[in-house]
Amino acid sequence: MVPGRTAVNAREAVLDRIRRGVGRGKADEGSARAAVAARLAARGRCAPPARIALDREAPVDLFAGKARTADATVSFVARAADAPEAVADYLRGRNLPAAAAVAPHPDLDAMDWRAGALAVHRRAPSETDRVGVNRAFGAVAETGTLVMASGPESPATMNFLPETHIAVVRASEIAGACEDVWDRLRAAAGDGAMPRTVNMITGPSRTGDIEQTLQTGVHGPKHLHIVVVRED
Repeated sequence: MVPGRTAVNAREAVLDRIRRGVGRGKADEGSARAAVAARLAARGRCAPPARIALDREAPVDLFAGKARTADATVSFVARAADAPEAVADYLRGRNLPAAAAVAPHPDLDAMDWRAGALAVHRRAPSETDRVGVNRAFGAVAETGTLVMASGPESPATMNFLPETHIAVVRASEIAGACEDVWDRLRAAAGDGAMPRTVNMITGPSRTGDIEQTLQTGVHGPKHLHIVVVRED
């Protein structure tokens, strides 16, 4: 018996058993697939909680509060040009070296990273980088979550490798609900492909898998700082 054929036969046997259990034959698969495709195309939305039916400024405040509850820190700047100094202030406040790997995003490229005497490396992070700065695609006020869309301008490794992760997001990109950010992602992709990876980050990395004791930094950064740019 060919090993590959054995695996296929075993899988089909399992699937046939499931079909019989739900009262559906193999011939029904076409209609079932069509129903799933139609449901996905409809992009149905969950009922939004009352707390995100807010005015223009309220989602930003809600996001900051939720992010802080999840042990992230948040600072605000009036203009994008002020972000490097905000990053330098944060690093000084934590007694960290004034050095960081900075993602090659056009918005970050336009900033003067000499502010605050920062030494920056414009690239994806290496394992030796203690601090990484990335540009968030958006954020969700409901949960205090950053949404990071991977690509050449925003390496996904920036969200995981550095011990301290700093994300820059515009206030206008903070949506009330998760579905609103996905709408923006689809619109940005247009007829093209969606990002290979979309990371949704709420607070620094943590786990309780080890003897039910909360550990930070096991699967990602120990510290998360968010710089919110208020200008549109």
